[in-house]
Formats: sequence, structure tokens, C-alpha cells
Amino acid sequence: MTDDLIKSAHGLSSATIHEAAKRIGALPGGIRPIDRFMYTCGRALPVRCPAGDNLWIHKALAVSEPGDVLVVDCGSDGDPYGYWGEIMATAAIARKAGGLVITGGVRDSNRLIEMGLPTFSGGITIRGTGKDASKDGAVGEPVRIGEIVVRKGDLVVGDADGVVVIPAGIAPEIVAASRKRDQDEVAILEKLAAGALTIDVYKF
Repeated sequence: MTDDLIKSAHGLSSATIHEAAKRIGALPGGIRPIDRFMYTCGRALPVRCPAGDNLWIHKALAVSEPGDVLVVDCGSDGDPYGYWGEIMATAAIARKAGGLVITGGVRDSNRLIEMGLPTFSGGITIRGTGKDASKDGAVGEPVRIGEIVVRKGDLVVGDADGVVVIPAGIAPEIVAASRKRDQDEVAILEKLAAGALTIDVYKF
């Protein structure tokens, strides 16, 4: 996925992309931005780590490229742990990461909001994590989050409504369709603002 495509996708909403892609790619609704104004758009770097252990996220940061969005599957850990905080966010910003999407929790939330790195998590918690090298994990291998398989290089877009992931192979056509959808909606909104009925505009 080219830098030009990322630039073209930037600013598109998660909902628009989801609809333009015929309603695929939505990650579970429980993964939310820690600040509703946060927005991310970039290439996925999938990470799989065992519940309660964040060593593989540290490994992912070490190999991440500028603009990468870390998409982290922490498994099912019930009450989530705080896998990410100010220290890791500082390292991510220094490496010009595009953001974090994680099924588990984060902490230092006020500081993370101040720092501004787009952070989408399954919760906020003070629970700490371990770093056990004997536990199984991976960086760059596909992960499944809800019904969605996330692969390295896939398009990730997140905003106040949620996170959508689109396979890299179809991302160009979906971005183009999303931009057309936004353009078409301008005319629709003008009609509605003038008093037209939704049932007439959409021919329900």
C-alpha cells in the first residue's frame, strides 16, 4: 500500500470506509479511542501477545516503520491489563508510529491524551503486565480480532466511531469508493437540509 494511497485515505471516516467496502472490516465496538478526537490512518503491523504480557509489543516497536499502526491482539483476558502507557507511547512517537489499536487495556490515559498518539483500546486499567520471553507471541503475523483477520500492510482507519481494517489488495478501490460516497452525500445533505424526506431521497 503506497504512501499516496494512505494520503488519499486520510480524513475518510471509519463508517464511510466500512459502508463503501460493503460493510466489511469493522473491529469490535468495544475498541474505542481514549479521546474521541483521535484519528488514525495507516498500515497495520499486527502483534499477538499473551494475556497479561506486553513483551511482544516492545518487540513490535523495535521493528516498526514510520506510519505503522500497531494492531495488537491480547487474547481474551477478561478484565484487561494495562499493556501500554506513557513509556511505550514515548517510544512509539519517537519512531513516528501511526497509532495503536489494542484489544486489551492501556494506562496513563491522561498523559496519553496529552501526548496525542492515536490510541484505541479495549479499556483503561492500572493492572500491570509481565515480560516473559518463554510465552508465545508474534509480530507481523496475521491476527484475528472479532471476525476480522488483520494482516501486515492492511489499511487501518480509526476515529470516534470505531476502527475499520481493509485488506491491502482491495484498499485502492475501497478508498476511491469512499471518496465518491462522501461526494454523493454532499448533494444528499443539501436536499435534506432543504426539507426533502429521507424516504424520498433514498427511494425507500
